[in-house]
This record gives sequence, C-alpha cells and structure tokens, in this order.
Amino acid sequence: MMLAILLTAGTALLGAGIGAGLVAIGAGLGIGKIGAAAMEGMARQPEAAGKLQSGMLIIAALIEVIALFGVVACFLIASNNSIVEAL
Repeated sequence: MMLAILLTAGTALLGAGIGAGLVAIGAGLGIGKIGAAAMEGMARQPEAAGKLQSGMLIIAALIEVIALFGVVACFLIASNNSIVEAL
C-alpha cells in the first residue's frame, strides 16, 4: 500500500517537472519562430517594420501568458498537499 502511494506521488512530481519543462521549451520555440518570421518580414519590407514589431510583441506576450498558466498548473500539481504528505 505504501509503495503504491510513493509511486503515485513520485509519478505526479515527475509529470509536473516534465510538464513544466515542456511548457518552457514550447514557449521558447514559439517565440523564436515568431521572432524569426518578424525579422524576415522586416528584411523584405522595411516600411512595415513598426506594424510587424508591435504584432510580434503582442503574440509573444500571449505565448508567455499561456506558458505561465502551464507552469502554474504544474506547480499546483507538485505542491498538492496529498502528494507532499505521502512523501
């Protein structure tokens, strides 16, 4: 019985850690792709640089908010009292 509780708690903590890492990697890749596309667009049409930059910043902020939600969800899983008490 105790082994099952420890395995469940360990699996939950492992999942929370992996989930937080995947969220961070996904956000980094998404923002990198947006930045690359914006730079290419600015190189092709320099007169549209202002519009591209403002759009890029808004979308990057939205990606950061989604990543923050994901990390908070993983933190809530990791700090669940029943999991922590089992350890």
